[in-house]
Amino acid sequence: MVGPKSSRRPERRPGNSAALVETAVSGFFAPRLSRGGGCVCVGLSGGMDSVVLLHALCGVMPRLGAATRLEAVHVHHGLSPHAGAWADFCIQLCNGLAVPVEVVRVQVPRDTGEGLEAAARRLRHGVFAACGADWLALAHHRDDQAETMLLNLLRGAGVAGAAGMLDERPQARGPALVRPLLDVPRAAIEAYAEAHGLRWIDDESNADRHFRRNFLRHEIFPRLEVSFPGAGRSLARAARHFAAATTLLDDLAEIDRKAVATPSGRLALAAVNALPRERARNLLRHVWQRAGFQAPDTAWIDEALAQLATADTLSEVCVATAEGELHVYRGEVHVLPLRRLPASGPLAWSGQACMPWAGGRVRFLESTGQGLNRALLAGAGVSLAPRQGGERLQPDARRPRRTLRNLLQEGGVPPWERPRLPFLWVDGRLAWVGGIGVDVAFACPDGEAGILPVWEKD
Repeated sequence: MVGPKSSRRPERRPGNSAALVETAVSGFFAPRLSRGGGCVCVGLSGGMDSVVLLHALCGVMPRLGAATRLEAVHVHHGLSPHAGAWADFCIQLCNGLAVPVEVVRVQVPRDTGEGLEAAARRLRHGVFAACGADWLALAHHRDDQAETMLLNLLRGAGVAGAAGMLDERPQARGPALVRPLLDVPRAAIEAYAEAHGLRWIDDESNADRHFRRNFLRHEIFPRLEVSFPGAGRSLARAARHFAAATTLLDDLAEIDRKAVATPSGRLALAAVNALPRERARNLLRHVWQRAGFQAPDTAWIDEALAQLATADTLSEVCVATAEGELHVYRGEVHVLPLRRLPASGPLAWSGQACMPWAGGRVRFLESTGQGLNRALLAGAGVSLAPRQGGERLQPDARRPRRTLRNLLQEGGVPPWERPRLPFLWVDGRLAWVGGIGVDVAFACPDGEAGILPVWEKD
């Protein structure tokens, strides 16, 4: 078992390879920070690569003369018995470098069907997206890139997968993911760690050759280098070529997206189905990643296209990944994050200004002549509850009381949103529905004190 603070030293490397790290970090961030500074957050695992990146940034940033903040975030997955010691090491390291650090603990699910590594990665990137920085810096290097490319090719990846990792990837939500060491070989990182006497932690799972990446790293690449010297460098160079091709495909997808977009900005179902199949595949992959989700696999895209091809304006298509959902409603394609459902039972309201609901909240605002008549709420049993079915409401005094089904259809509330709607009951009578309105029997008269419920979605 390797302890949480390894004193293992890498093999000594000749030459000035340690300087490659500082040169790469400085060259990567200088043009970005010249735009006005910002915040760089390092995804700190505590391993040698991320420790080197953090240390190099501490040395480089003051010389760039930019008003930039440097922070770190460590994701505590809890998967190793040493996870707590790793978090402690990262805190001590950052304290010694005077870098603020946040340790975020996540619970990795084991029953999602995506695999433990993929689930951990998804949660980790969720933490990265919420860090509040301008750039989230990861320590992947050239050898990682070669491994990623070969691994993706062996999985049957297309052009985007063959491109491996990008040195900068904007996200729909959160900071851009950047990899300033992506052209730096592992040997240079080891040389830097030795030159500066750094310490780091070793994840024991990195030696487990049951993991495919570890098998490639420890078994395949050493043999490749014997017969194909510089194989890792060549694969990384090929990945850059594929990345250039991916950029062209993204440009084409963006042209297609604008061409098939409706006034709402969504995709028109008929226009998507009219595209040549490969362009439709390229477009769907593009809009999925544009929404901030990981690129879906080929089987998912094929299933989604098959369902879109047979859908009509009344279809209720739903194809999901672990991150998002694709729906069709009224001739438009909707790409959405996974929806959170409300609790199954009622939640009593006793005057709170805000109550949590289905990942969002319901606010109760003081009002005059709007919303619910406050006098009718005094002393009554008031609660929020999810839809049960069969409810009726009369939001307009000029029209009769109607079923919620009709009101929801008329209001254009998509089917996937309907189970999430908050229903407010007063002494067993339906008084308000989020997205629909107040029943006339509980409406606040002009000039009188009222309570205005507002549903804020996640």
